[in-house]
Amino acid sequence: MSKAMASDYDEVRPDVKESQESSLEALRTENIPDARSVVRELEEADTVDGVNLPGDYIAEELIVEVVPQKEDEFLCSSCFLVQHRSQLAQEKDAHAYCIECEG
Repeated sequence: MSKAMASDYDEVRPDVKESQESSLEALRTENIPDARSVVRELEEADTVDGVNLPGDYIAEELIVEVVPQKEDEFLCSSCFLVQHRSQLAQEKDAHAYCIECEG
């Protein structure tokens, strides 16, 4: 009976280790920008001076007419939409829920 040598399963295999080292060396030799230059580029990109946004800018005020809730309507406590009473599914603890939210 021959004795087998104990294997260290946590040790990296030689072929994998060589591949990792060559990959690491390739990353080191690449022309990778440093963190300061990346931050500088991002800050320059954030400035809006001289940037023309697509489309026309219209300086008009939006006017919306607010209609108060009617007696035959309720506010759903889940989706927060004003619904007609025919859409009421459940009222619980002074909260009303519509069919869509309870369905």
